[in-house]
This record gives sequence, C-alpha cells and structure tokens, in this order.
Amino acid sequence: MGTIMIVDDASFMRAVLKKIVLQAGHEVVAEAANGDDAILQFGQSKPDLVLMDIIMPPGPNAKDGIEALKKIVTADPSAKVVMCSSMGQQSLITEAIKSGAKDFVIKPFQPQKVLEVLSKYC
Repeated sequence: MGTIMIVDDASFMRAVLKKIVLQAGHEVVAEAANGDDAILQFGQSKPDLVLMDIIMPPGPNAKDGIEALKKIVTADPSAKVVMCSSMGQQSLITEAIKSGAKDFVIKPFQPQKVLEVLSKYC
C-alpha cells in the first residue's frame, strides 16, 4: 500500500481524507496546513502521493497549493500530486494540471473518487 501526504488548511478536511486513506489500507506519513509546510514535509517524508488543496493561506515560499505543487515537482519531477478543489475552480484545476498535478478530486470528497485516485497512483 502507498504512503500519502495530506495538505489542506482545514483540519476537518484533512481528517476526512485521512479516514478514507486509512480505510483503504494506505499510510498517512505527513500532514500539512499550508504550501510552505507541504514543501518541507514532502522533502522529509517522500510520500508516494500528495493530496493537496489548491486554495490555502499564503506563506513566504508558496502563496497557494499550485505554487507548492510547482516547487515540489521542481524538486522531485517524479512526485505524484493530486489537487483537491471546490466546484467552480475549473481554471485553477487547469493551471494545476499544466503545472504537474496528475489528477484532481472535487470537494466535498466522494470516497469512491478518492479511492480511484489512490488505486491509480499508489
């Protein structure tokens, strides 16, 4: 089973994703609440897959999930990052895919879609 890092500024969203990931038999090796922490945690934990929110509070190194995605993919071109976004963020999803995201999952999370992404990339 795969190792997963969950990145979302809302702790309850991280908890929802963590529950789905753990029930599928995968391991959550890191969690982050912003892009800066995601970049740091990725370097330390080297997960098989990152589930990352697009909209997060800005930090000194990453203003949002897309910027964090770009920095992670630059540091590790083999990184697998799946973006999480709310409905109505189609332009951001398109930008994320162009920036190296492998896929995306729409909030509120449908467990079946998350499981499909896990089985596809882990």
